Amino acid sequence: MGLRQGDWRMWWPALAARRDVMAFLVGVNFLGTLYGYYWYREQLAATPVALWPFVPDSPTASAAFTLVLAMALAGRANGWVHAFAAVTMVKYGIWAPAVILTTGALGGPIPWQNWMLVASHLAMALEALLYAFLYRIKGYQWWGVAAWTLLNDAVDYGLDVHPWMGPTLEPYDHLVGWATVGLSLLSIVLARSVAAAWSGERGREN
Repeated sequence: MGLRQGDWRMWWPALAARRDVMAFLVGVNFLGTLYGYYWYREQLAATPVALWPFVPDSPTASAAFTLVLAMALAGRANGWVHAFAAVTMVKYGIWAPAVILTTGALGGPIPWQNWMLVASHLAMALEALLYAFLYRIKGYQWWGVAAWTLLNDAVDYGLDVHPWMGPTLEPYDHLVGWATVGLSLLSIVLARSVAAAWSGERGREN
């Protein structure tokens, strides 16, 4: 089905791709990325350097998305960066709120800072999907990022370098691990499906 008059897909890219809008989001995501790496400082200090690439999951995702927007402003694109940002922003944008809310459901505390994390991470997932019209990703790039994402899960829960979850949820880290693998698969499918939908719209317009 083609675009209908008034369909949001007709006006959203024009609004979202405005240079002032994207520049604002570059700044917001850059600052959020810096805070995210700062948040992981203690876990990084306690982790062997060789495993550091697997530790700060959310800030690495937002760093990739910041790069997606910055490259778009410069008129450039990179399918590997696009695929990595698309999948990991959706994955960790859902993962962190799910962990925080599950902690609360099990009777653990949810300090006000964690409610901020819930909001900011849900915004990550939303950004990744709403900006899918920018993505230019080849099939092998999706497969490469999918492999990395699942490897990250294996390292996180096999070598116990997953994000610290607190005493309430830590005893269930094996269950969280399997749930995370499922979330990885869901994120890959969702990100690719949304990107493919936008790619199809571009094809019909050309």
